[in-house]
Amino acid sequence: MRSIINKLDRAALFRTRLAEAMEQTGTSRAALARSAGVDRSTVTQLLSEADARMPGGHLVAACAETLSVSTDWLLGLSDRPEASADLLTATLTEAERATSADDQIFAWHQEAAGYKIRHVPATLPDMLKTRAVMEWEYAGTMNRSPGQAIAVAEARLDWMRASESDYEIALPLHEMRSFAEGTGYYTDLPAGVRREQIDWILSVHDQLYPTLRLFLYDAARVYSAPITIFGPKLAAIYLGRYYVAFRDRDRVRALTRHFDWLVREASHTARDLTPVLSDLRDRMT
Repeated sequence: MRSIINKLDRAALFRTRLAEAMEQTGTSRAALARSAGVDRSTVTQLLSEADARMPGGHLVAACAETLSVSTDWLLGLSDRPEASADLLTATLTEAERATSADDQIFAWHQEAAGYKIRHVPATLPDMLKTRAVMEWEYAGTMNRSPGQAIAVAEARLDWMRASESDYEIALPLHEMRSFAEGTGYYTDLPAGVRREQIDWILSVHDQLYPTLRLFLYDAARVYSAPITIFGPKLAAIYLGRYYVAFRDRDRVRALTRHFDWLVREASHTARDLTPVLSDLRDRMT
């Protein structure tokens, strides 16, 4: 037989689980209020220990939908946070054609507005690349022109400037070293273009920090495939020709924990970025 919870205890449990779900998904009070259609003060009241009242059913349902949890879990009627409609699904999105793939990626960004977006790029992050680097990188491709790539990258950076989403990027330190030294993938990229690129990353990071945070990790100790996690909504793994996208809670959370592990193990945090990149730039020949 299910034990009966009194009103005060149920209100306290609701408050605890609401705060837990907000922290897990990186949802701010402002984002939750906007999605639920209430004032931010209402969300503050929901989280206040001084208020022992339970919210109405409509507000509980709106919070549950926004945070992708079940109303039963928020109300203490279930120990499982998953909504009953959650399904184990994965979709493939073709990544070869800029017109379709980039539209889909941008739609995922817009869907995650207000949430934290976590990103491990395949090379340097596209939205932080200069025009010169984009022109060099895409000049020889068959599936995307430099003009298309530049437009997409600039649109994503403009969106990030205007949105309320936090953006965390984790990048292997050896990628930045290879770029600065002009080795490997970047062998044919002129030194002047590489200097300009590093300066641009430093400038954008300085302008947008702490909304934008870039971490450098040691790939000899930790590893990640290219992934992007769009808040609690979706996670996508980049394979080259395709993105594999997951919407089920367990996989999104697992990839979120993976990314947060990269951040915890990072050899250089966002606070260290300026001296690290400046040193790489100063040692360029």
